[in-house]
Amino acid sequence: MPTRSSPGGKRLGYYRCRSCGQEFTVRTKTIFERSHVPLHKWLYTMYLVVTARKGISSVQLAKEIGVQQKTAWFLLQRLRQACGQDLAMLQGMVEVDELYVGGKEHNKHDDRKGGGGGRGASGKQPVLGMRERGGHSVAIPVASTSKEELQSRISQYVQEGATICSDEHASYQGIETCGFQHGSVNHSAGEDVGANDVHVNSTESMWALFRRSLMGVWRHCRRKHLARYLSEATFRWNEGNVKYPILEDLSALALKCFTTRLTYRQLTHEACPAAAC
Repeated sequence: MPTRSSPGGKRLGYYRCRSCGQEFTVRTKTIFERSHVPLHKWLYTMYLVVTARKGISSVQLAKEIGVQQKTAWFLLQRLRQACGQDLAMLQGMVEVDELYVGGKEHNKHDDRKGGGGGRGASGKQPVLGMRERGGHSVAIPVASTSKEELQSRISQYVQEGATICSDEHASYQGIETCGFQHGSVNHSAGEDVGANDVHVNSTESMWALFRRSLMGVWRHCRRKHLARYLSEATFRWNEGNVKYPILEDLSALALKCFTTRLTYRQLTHEACPAAAC
């Protein structure tokens, strides 16, 4: 942000509002506000986030743009916050599936062991994924995989009257009472696609890519930051279609940069969002 003064006494890059008298810059009320990182590095970071199929780590980004690792991490978290979730309601045929995010028990530090870990769900953070056939996706952390929790979340993001495609998880049973049609596929019987083209293959592909990003690139994700990593991943699923030019993807991300702001204190002192789900 410019700090030099022009010959007229005004700081370069600053403007004054005629109605309130407050000074502002082009970064005000954006994710770039009060950032000392030059805008051309921000733009290159946005390009890397959009074009990297599985994302980019803060260590790699720090080398790419010449900043400290913690600065690169802060930049990425701000962009993930801007990605957010698409507010449009899902409709038509919507595939839903759950995922459990967490490390294996033997890989944890001693002070974190005892909470479970492995192939099961013990000690892990549940995530609900919803993908509209031929449309957008939504992925959110949830407090549990209980019937009440999952069905209330589905009602929040899916338009009434849509067809819910799921596996035979007990929490999806009876979702018709919420105003949806429902079809399920029996994976335990080796069934991949059920009657009337009911399946969750697209959602499972979404989870496969997220796992590769988590294990191969990001390496570690604290529970309280998980929602932002999911936001970045869903943004690439929704906007990163290979049919669209990269400039259009960059434009979509740039538009989201004017909707929110995240300070370093908020990022490091916030409570775990899943606790309030």
